[in-house]
Amino acid sequence: MTLAWLLPVLNWSIRLWAIWAVPRRRSPNAARAWLLLILVQPIVGLALYSIFGRAYLPARRKERQKLASAFIQEAREAAGSPSVVQVEGDRAATAVLAGKLGAFPVLGGNRAELIDDYPVAIDRMVADIDAARESVSLLFYIVEPDATGRRVADAVLRAAGRGAVCKVLMDGMASAPGLKKLAPALRAGGVEVISLLRPGTRRARRDLRNHRKIAVLDGRVGYTGSQNLVDASNYKGRGLTYEDLMVRVEGPVVRQLEAILLTDRYLETGKGLDGSTRLPDLPEVGLVRAQALPSGPTYEVENNERTFVQMLYGARERIVVTTPYFVPDRPFVDAMQAGAARGLDVHLVTPEQADQWLVRLAQESYYAEMLAAGVKIHLYRPRFLHAKHISVDDDLCAIGSSNLDMRSFALNEEDMLLFYDRGVAADLRRIQNRYLRDSIPLDPKDWEKRPALRRTAQQLARLVDSVL
Repeated sequence: MTLAWLLPVLNWSIRLWAIWAVPRRRSPNAARAWLLLILVQPIVGLALYSIFGRAYLPARRKERQKLASAFIQEAREAAGSPSVVQVEGDRAATAVLAGKLGAFPVLGGNRAELIDDYPVAIDRMVADIDAARESVSLLFYIVEPDATGRRVADAVLRAAGRGAVCKVLMDGMASAPGLKKLAPALRAGGVEVISLLRPGTRRARRDLRNHRKIAVLDGRVGYTGSQNLVDASNYKGRGLTYEDLMVRVEGPVVRQLEAILLTDRYLETGKGLDGSTRLPDLPEVGLVRAQALPSGPTYEVENNERTFVQMLYGARERIVVTTPYFVPDRPFVDAMQAGAARGLDVHLVTPEQADQWLVRLAQESYYAEMLAAGVKIHLYRPRFLHAKHISVDDDLCAIGSSNLDMRSFALNEEDMLLFYDRGVAADLRRIQNRYLRDSIPLDPKDWEKRPALRRTAQQLARLVDSVL
């Protein structure tokens, strides 16, 4: 008899608590998804919310973030006045906002090379590791013990054997096989291996991930982009061949990539930012202006999303968005639609293949309104296009690790490089044009004819888009 009234009281207590607690400091989309789950299934919903519902971090990590932010600020101030440049005109607002949120200024004097060939990117990185004499620092979301992962690991071991200081940082969950099978040999060879955001070893939300892809070699050559250290056809056993984009940079901006990497090391270990760490001044080697933008749950706001939205509103002619996962928050969707409404040439490029069906269904729920607003949607056919970049007009682009979904905006540690440069934008446009040639344009009339069952599934998936 007691349980007969206790269970309803418990359920309604949870529901009333959720109405008060869930919307606090949370986007409307995320609040809606969690409230829907908790109101329908209070006990199950509360259990899941307690594990995944809040991007909370332990107090020690928050304190370390404050010190890490001070280190980044010092890196900004030590960047050297000759390298710090001011961006004028339409791009000034983007540069100021990204600098305010991520703490890095725009630096001139860089050289950048876009690499859209998967094996070539690994070849170039291994060659640069083999050329390194002082230091090798790698930070990757996925490091697999397959042919690609072992090849890079062997190159790092060779560098350590030459006396270079070597560090390999990898996500504790996504790189679990690499930590198990590659880390012992690396450590035995004198390489520091760090597992980032390890599940079960900290008081924090369990699905927070370090999604960055950064390599810094001798402090002079840097890589970032979307590619992990894994065979192109071996991503999580999904049976797809992945296609990515990496950017190789030289010049002062490499210092910013290294600062992000060292900050992640410090957040995990509490070591390395003790006042003795100073990033070296780097000579100018080119004319490219670039700026690093880190983002993640350690920041007060979604650095990447806010900067991307500013980029889109600053466009005057053309916007091209490339992402494998398009489940954004409302401001990003509105910015794309507003661009199309202003008469801009607005494109979304995404793979025709899907590796996560629930995410794909939620993504497809946006297509009808995007097409109706005049956004052109292209489904890339040859491979699973895993690249992540945005270009605006012919002089601004962002390339890096961030997907265009709420997980990358709020939960994952991400990094992007912004380029205020016509040459880099032209190189990216040539790659984008290849994407468009190898894509199927989504026809609005055909899309409206999709089966009612699929339409319903898309709308249901969208209800939980904020927790995917």
